[in-house]
Amino acid sequence: MNAERGGAPPLFRSGASRRMTIRRRQFLAAALSAVAAPALAQRPQNTGRDVTGQSLDEIQARGWMVFGLYDDFAPYSWAEGGVPTGVDVEIAKLVADFIGVEARFLLHGADETVDDDLRNMVWKGHYIGGRTANVMLRVPYNRELEVRNELVVLGGQYQNETVAIAYDAAFYEDGAPLPAYFRFDKVGVENDSIADFYLTGFARGQVAANIRRYPSPADAMAALKAGEVRAVMGARGQLEWFADEGVGVHAPPLPGLAVGTWTVGMAVRHNWRALYYSVDDAIRAAVADGRMEKIYADHGLSWTAPDW
Repeated sequence: MNAERGGAPPLFRSGASRRMTIRRRQFLAAALSAVAAPALAQRPQNTGRDVTGQSLDEIQARGWMVFGLYDDFAPYSWAEGGVPTGVDVEIAKLVADFIGVEARFLLHGADETVDDDLRNMVWKGHYIGGRTANVMLRVPYNRELEVRNELVVLGGQYQNETVAIAYDAAFYEDGAPLPAYFRFDKVGVENDSIADFYLTGFARGQVAANIRRYPSPADAMAALKAGEVRAVMGARGQLEWFADEGVGVHAPPLPGLAVGTWTVGMAVRHNWRALYYSVDDAIRAAVADGRMEKIYADHGLSWTAPDW
């Protein structure tokens, strides 16, 4: 079943060939797919809470574990020729190696909120029916998020992400631009992103007329290359990944932005604590001995240690 119609995404392993694309959930299409979904794909109601996931002992006994990743989310995770690749794929392999098992991958499209993603990937599965992962990567480490989602436990912090600005270095030869520059210069953002919301309200709307919105950071960076905009604002890792020669990236102070930097980690279902502790130990060791920073450097990205 096609994932865009609500079916379960494929479980990737070496040699897999299927790829999904991140899209916002279309309710009508999902509802229609529910009618056609086979009965065996539905999770039975009123079952015990331990029906989802596996214990650390079970994972080690079978020899593999499943990592939930976002699809079409370069440079962190995407499928290339049917094979998952990216920073988060390498981090997952590092964790699996620490536990002594093979890493397999479940690529999901992003839902409306992170809370929905945690439900779909970790503690329940999609409401139409589908697999769950043992561990989900690239989860914002946030106390309020964890309190709202009592069926997951957050940890394994491995990076601090931050909002940054990519810019045409030749145009801004006197210095990297600040948000106030965009009162006069066009700036690209991903539609409905943190950067979009921030710049729309910046300086009481003085920048709003010069904002150009695009479906993805890749599209915004392509517009920068084509000269449609002079700068792009977004998550630093994505800007660095899509930056061509002659494009600078910096993370200036952003007055008025409540959350310009956030810690990224992992999520595990709440009742698999032994698995959680092993994942957290694996990540902490990799951060401490430099392997985490090397993964980012191998992808041409800067890395900032997480807040513990």
